[in-house]
Amino acid sequence: MKSKSGKFKQFGISLQENLVSIQPAILAGIFMLVATITVTVVFYPQGDASGRLILILYGIFGSLYLGFYYYLYTTSPNKSFFAWVNAVFAGLALGTITFFVPKEFHYLFYSLLFIANLTTSVISSRGPAYFLTLCVTAFHIIQHLQDPIPPSEWIIHAGLTISALVGVEVIQQLKNLSQKQIKRLEILNEVSRQIVSTLEKKQILTLLNAAFQNVLEADTYYIGTLEEGDEIHLQLFYDDGEYFDNMRVKKEGTLSGWVIDHQQELFLSDLRNQAVALEGVNYVLMGKSKGSLSWMGVPVKGAHANGVMVIASYHHNAFNQSDLELLNNIAQRAALALDNAHHHAMVQEEARLDSLTRVLNHGHFIKSLREKAEECALNNHPLSLIMLDIDYFKEYNDTYGHQVGDEILVRLCNFIRENVKIEDVVGRWGGEEFAVVLPNTDSAQAMQVAERIQKSMERFKLQTQRMGSITAPTVSQGIAIFPNETNDVSKLIDLADSRLYTAKERGRNQIESAPSFPQTSD
Repeated sequence: MKSKSGKFKQFGISLQENLVSIQPAILAGIFMLVATITVTVVFYPQGDASGRLILILYGIFGSLYLGFYYYLYTTSPNKSFFAWVNAVFAGLALGTITFFVPKEFHYLFYSLLFIANLTTSVISSRGPAYFLTLCVTAFHIIQHLQDPIPPSEWIIHAGLTISALVGVEVIQQLKNLSQKQIKRLEILNEVSRQIVSTLEKKQILTLLNAAFQNVLEADTYYIGTLEEGDEIHLQLFYDDGEYFDNMRVKKEGTLSGWVIDHQQELFLSDLRNQAVALEGVNYVLMGKSKGSLSWMGVPVKGAHANGVMVIASYHHNAFNQSDLELLNNIAQRAALALDNAHHHAMVQEEARLDSLTRVLNHGHFIKSLREKAEECALNNHPLSLIMLDIDYFKEYNDTYGHQVGDEILVRLCNFIRENVKIEDVVGRWGGEEFAVVLPNTDSAQAMQVAERIQKSMERFKLQTQRMGSITAPTVSQGIAIFPNETNDVSKLIDLADSRLYTAKERGRNQIESAPSFPQTSD
């Protein structure tokens, strides 16, 4: 695999990191081989000539091989293959040499075995390192069977072999831990990069969901935000692989509530013993009927975010301090991202709304009308459009002033909201004229809505300092039906507007309804 920087990576460790690891081993190996030559020349000058020559040549060619090994490793892209080639070559070299040298030198070759194992373990997986150790051990056993040694020597050699294998395993475990941590940090950095550049809350939750699945091994995880009424909204909640949508729990007495109230992390490695120690906390089962035994929660706190991030497991002691630190890091980035999303949503909302009445402005109302009309057309449902206008509004402005006129506009929009459904759309058409989109509503139902708005205006009461109470304003309304009367949105608007002015001409405070159409089955 190749990293972004262009350096080859093997087993999760970069090339430069490997060089730092193998350089001391290479130098130590060369030192031991040079020592072999020195000891042979200095301390065994009268020894067997052929044995001395073999040792000297072994030291010379071994040193040259280590230098070649270092060069080849730094330039070879296929390091996995090279690790096996080296294991075979080194195993044969270290194993067969025992047949040609005195027993006194065997410990020297175990030292070389440790160095070779160290290098092989660092640059590869267990396979090549185990093969190297077992290959050398096999040759030594054969040699000792041909030239028997005392039992104590067998025990010592066996201990050295086991030590070499333990060394391999320790290095592999350290590599696995390092690789796991590297993977976590890479994913954390990637999640951080993505969520801080994402301005949609739903997308942020999707990215956090991916982070939980890729980084943390947990049976349960969720993100909850505190809402009015001390209720925690679990916006992302998975339990044993199943997604639970739009769950809400009371904050009081819950572990999540404790984290939010105290604004500090909570790590419970065994819920059977630790949960009862928290004052005012009861065990609340959420999601599936199976209870968690390990629980870890951290606060998600920002300018516009106040909540909790939790992971849990059905097993006790499932998490460690490293998991807690990682969860904290994710929570901090999530809080920042949610704040950014909140600010973006506010800006988007301000761009959509009329600044005075807080209903949709003209442009976004038309856009919403078209979207609702398309949905109704696809489902073969009717849509009603009400256009309404405040009667004699100019006189209210001229008589009572523009502040009173603004208050009338705001009150009218409040009355409209009281009489329509959540999925209905209210917009300011311009001046004192407003429009209401009623999806899945026929002419008779639209007439009922218009009548309720008309009656609501009768409850209008407003006191002015100069002139006391004012006369309740009235509204004129016109209704048009999509697609029964027209399937063109522009014509629908013209038709409703035309009926509005017909209502005014009939004396104001009137409703010009649309004709009734027979109901069609889906």
